[in-house]
Amino acid sequence: MRAIVFNGKLEFLTDYPRPERKTGEALVKVTRAGICNTDLEITRGYMGFRGIPGHEFVGIVEKCDSKNIIGKRVVGEINIGCKTCSYCRNHVQNHCPNRSVLGIMNKDGAFADYLTLPVSNLHIVPDSVSDDEAVFTEPLASAFEIMEQVDITPRDRVCVLGDGKLGLLVAQALSTADCRLVIVGHHRENLSIMDELGIKTRLSSSFEESGFDIVVDCTGSRSGMESAMKITKPGGKIVLKTTVARKSSLDLNHIVINELSLIGSRCGPFKPAIDAIKSRSVDLYPLISDTFSIHDGLRAFQAASRKGVLKVILNID
Repeated sequence: MRAIVFNGKLEFLTDYPRPERKTGEALVKVTRAGICNTDLEITRGYMGFRGIPGHEFVGIVEKCDSKNIIGKRVVGEINIGCKTCSYCRNHVQNHCPNRSVLGIMNKDGAFADYLTLPVSNLHIVPDSVSDDEAVFTEPLASAFEIMEQVDITPRDRVCVLGDGKLGLLVAQALSTADCRLVIVGHHRENLSIMDELGIKTRLSSSFEESGFDIVVDCTGSRSGMESAMKITKPGGKIVLKTTVARKSSLDLNHIVINELSLIGSRCGPFKPAIDAIKSRSVDLYPLISDTFSIHDGLRAFQAASRKGVLKVILNID
């Protein structure tokens, strides 16, 4: 099958072995896959991953034991637990110590003609949702995870730092909650997308507000976390959403002195993400910068790594 493979460098192959479906798994024909920052970080050494990257996808089930979903369009949760540990038994397989993660850890991912996932990880895509919208389900679910972790009230001042693809998704997800929201970033053209949706925006070069109840750092940078600590009010919460390959040191005295809560946030619930897409509570099309055929996958990665570029989608039809 066709696949984009990372083994120290990215390659496009046409003879990569098709994955073998195990009992309880589905074989999915991928139709769309999105390139996210984690995929870019993998090419810089994140997680030491080798194989097929990619975890944001939509596809069609071709084979599985559950006949009722064969032929259905699906998206999929990316964590695959061992099913026997205490985390899996308590339905938090995202933290299973023996887990594999689609396209990130010990599991070939979505930048290929086919992938396999447990049927229990799959969610059927409503007919009214396009493939280009459905491919955002996994990162949008990650954005909705914030509201699973933090209670947000109408009184809360909430700031999203970062106007890349994740920051724009997080801002849209948080806009469905009743709060006083602002997103701060470097790119006027990206922030204008939020302006069109009625979400308050500020350029970081002129941003001087502070005293936020909740700050969500989507910058993937040391400076973003430093800013988050400075603008969060004493007793407030910082939600850290991004992962990066490079290591850095931070002065964490602000967290101690101001008694801040630091919350890591990763994968999230698919149902509210799918519901938001179906109800048009979020607008995803403005976040698509470009679409490439899988044959041009290496060029797609180059495009996705450019500053200011939002979502780059691979068409794998």
